[in-house]
Amino acid sequence: MEAQAPLPRWFTDLLAHRRWVHRTHPFPHVYVREVFDRRFYERLAAEFEKVSDPASGLFGPVAQGYSATGANLTAIRDSPLEIFLSRAWHDLIAGVVGARGAVTGDVEGSLHHHEPNSPRGWPHNDLAPAWFPDRVPGPGEVGLPAKDIDLKSGARPDGVEARELVRAVAVLFYLGNGDWQPGHGGETSLFTAPDSAAPESMVKVPPLNNSMIVFECAPRTWHTFAGGNTAARNSVVMWLHQPREQAVRRWGGTGIVDW
Repeated sequence: MEAQAPLPRWFTDLLAHRRWVHRTHPFPHVYVREVFDRRFYERLAAEFEKVSDPASGLFGPVAQGYSATGANLTAIRDSPLEIFLSRAWHDLIAGVVGARGAVTGDVEGSLHHHEPNSPRGWPHNDLAPAWFPDRVPGPGEVGLPAKDIDLKSGARPDGVEARELVRAVAVLFYLGNGDWQPGHGGETSLFTAPDSAAPESMVKVPPLNNSMIVFECAPRTWHTFAGGNTAARNSVVMWLHQPREQAVRRWGGTGIVDW
């Protein structure tokens, strides 16, 4: 097996170096209470506050019927938030779930904002297609969505080549949420099944600043925004990707949820 290159020092110096906890219920996921060094986290939160200001014009509806507004990370450059589009971050996330040899280097990510008293979302597993430019990222690079290729359908002008990938790893990083306390709502709910309402079948992950959950996208990684938030709920959401044929071999073609 080829040895993986170590993560660069400039990157590891930004991390808090706290425990990354592997959990198995209700499905395998990794929880991190403190991701970044406090000073760098404060830079991320300040940048989120700046770009989420309505005057920036960057935020818009995420999806029909979904309560969040958002901005694609590709629209926010020369910013501390670009850390989430770095190859070092990609490789760290892939490594923690054992997927470094399975993912392609292609990344999709957005900033999300839920207004207070936002409604609950619907359970979903994120095992969905994503279309990227035909060029495969090289070592040290990341591939990003292209403006002339529809990310969900692959629709594009004649002559534009594209690759159909499938989401492989999901990341939710929480920031800019004030002093969250139990009862404030806005958690991320994780389920054993999409129709399960029993408390023992569900885990609620609080949106604590500088915390994160990471999990492989699989047919049973059911999760959703819990709603009921008494204050705004903010996060970075992003995905790493795999070739569609690899996802089909692992999960079967019917396990992939087309848009």
